[in-house]
Amino acid sequence: MNTSFTNLDHQFMAQAIRLAERGVYTTSPNPRVGCVIVKDGEVIGEGFHVKAGEGHAEVNALAMAGDNAKNSTAYVTLEPCSHFGRTPPCAKALIEAGVSKVIAAMVDPNPQVSGHGLTMLEQAGIETQSGLLEQDAKLLNIGFIKRMTSGLPYIRCKLASSLDGKTAMANGESQWITSQEARQDVQKLRAQSCAIISGADSIIMDNARMNVRWSELAEILGDLKSNYPQENIRQPVRVIIDTKNRLTPDLTFFTAESPVLLIRTSIENTQQWPHFVEKVILPSSSKGTQVDLTALIKMLAEKAFNEILIESGMTLAGAFIEQNLVDELVLYQAPKLLGHEGKGLVMMPLVEKLSQAKPLTFSDITLVGGDLKITAKFK
Repeated sequence: MNTSFTNLDHQFMAQAIRLAERGVYTTSPNPRVGCVIVKDGEVIGEGFHVKAGEGHAEVNALAMAGDNAKNSTAYVTLEPCSHFGRTPPCAKALIEAGVSKVIAAMVDPNPQVSGHGLTMLEQAGIETQSGLLEQDAKLLNIGFIKRMTSGLPYIRCKLASSLDGKTAMANGESQWITSQEARQDVQKLRAQSCAIISGADSIIMDNARMNVRWSELAEILGDLKSNYPQENIRQPVRVIIDTKNRLTPDLTFFTAESPVLLIRTSIENTQQWPHFVEKVILPSSSKGTQVDLTALIKMLAEKAFNEILIESGMTLAGAFIEQNLVDELVLYQAPKLLGHEGKGLVMMPLVEKLSQAKPLTFSDITLVGGDLKITAKFK
């Protein structure tokens, strides 16, 4: 395929990527995709994939273009699908519309599609190119790509601490170390995640709900909130590890009516749980009481979860990191000092020497309110 692109090509693909971003909180488990259809240098149609089961980006863009789509060029952030899923293949729709050229930012990592969509278009006489703004397109679907290529979701671990790395006072007091702005920013992480993993301790001690609060999300989205109607925002599945059967249905956590996976290592039949709670029994780890975290992650991948957020205390967060299950760390660090008796950031008992330290690479450092937001990826 020819991979030389013009300035206009870059401009239209950048527009398609901006459209795809509008599905960041809604499309899972499907990838986030945008499409722009251009004829004689003018945009005649545009669209993005809003949610699974609804029209894909190409179909929405073609609907806007109508009959004028004949002999046009389609810019799409992901290779058009070639198989029948919940909707017909987009490659077929582009062929039937008479599009003469398709430029894809990247090839679809889904083995059912990978390369087949572009091949279908070429066999129909449509010129194809790929690789334009590929890295930008990959960042849009980092979780989908990882699940399709490795069978595992992309896992972020969110932590909040003081400047000296403490998450709470010695007596457990922790509300609030970071600013309101930082806590609101977490709503974006939750909203883009398919699931949130936490432990019973965090739920009980923090009286947490672990859900997306639309009022706070809308506030930080500002002028962009019209791009994300409240009815399209889906709540992530709340995955709570409770191996000691400590949670009870009367907790504040269960007043938020969104799906819950209650992870345990033994069967308990004495409690009557709300209808949105599903109990899952998983094997213990070699330590005997802690759940097998690898089995948990594989189970979530089988449920088509692309991106997972860990919001937990230092023991569970440390266990995920120690077992090399975390891809990215997001740390909100407040300009406060809590002293040496405060609770630490992560507990990793197997890390005893400097050579065993978990190396990371900073990918972004910014201010949120008065706090530092540090994003780093594990090597």
